[in-house]
Amino acid sequence: MRALIVEKDPLSVIGAIRALQHATITVDTVKSGEDAVDMARHYDYDAVVIGPSLSDMDGLEAVRRFRARGLNIPIIATTRNDDLAARVQALDLGADDCITRTTDKTEIVARIRAVIRRSKGYARSTLVSGNLSLDIQSKEVHVNGSYVNLTGKESLILELLMLRKGVIQSKGAILTHLYNGIDEPEMKIIDVFVCKLRRKLAEAGAASLIATVWGRGYVLRDHADQQAPDDAKPAVQYGARTGRQNAFAAA
Repeated sequence: MRALIVEKDPLSVIGAIRALQHATITVDTVKSGEDAVDMARHYDYDAVVIGPSLSDMDGLEAVRRFRARGLNIPIIATTRNDDLAARVQALDLGADDCITRTTDKTEIVARIRAVIRRSKGYARSTLVSGNLSLDIQSKEVHVNGSYVNLTGKESLILELLMLRKGVIQSKGAILTHLYNGIDEPEMKIIDVFVCKLRRKLAEAGAASLIATVWGRGYVLRDHADQQAPDDAKPAVQYGARTGRQNAFAAA
């Protein structure tokens, strides 16, 4: 999962950023509403958290611009503790949830996970595809109810593919999801990870879920699908190398 934090002073929310990173949510930060809209139009984010005051506009205006430009990414708006009117307005403008400056960082992580799940059509923390299930909190994977032992990298790849089922994920997108531009190995490591992941799933009884779309990447499909969806929507490349990469990614 990948989130964009929009804050005039990112250091003011460094605790929340580190909590998200600890929960294996990759974080990028920008300071202005216009930069946030630009990033969201070009890169693939699962959620955006917008602060109340940005370098070029207030948070409510940023929420309005996101929706006016047709961006349907889940938005969590940050408002001041006693500003009920701002919370109501944020929701009316299209925010999916609201937090305050004093919201505990563990609750912020939970809220981000919840809005992402709902945006993907999952009401609970368990992702399901055919006989395969993955709990995005515990990272436990089961096939037909039996536990499958995956490595951390394998479970992260599976989570990305399940959350974006039917959408082709390029090897570059997967690599950035795993390493966030920090000490990245060569691209071919993704083929190794996916090969091992496929083998473990097949041995557990969930074969043929992950399809290769030659020249484009990988996609997760249900057992009922007979062909790899070559016409599936390609994933937008993650923005780990845009120059606006989060300065706290290595924290």
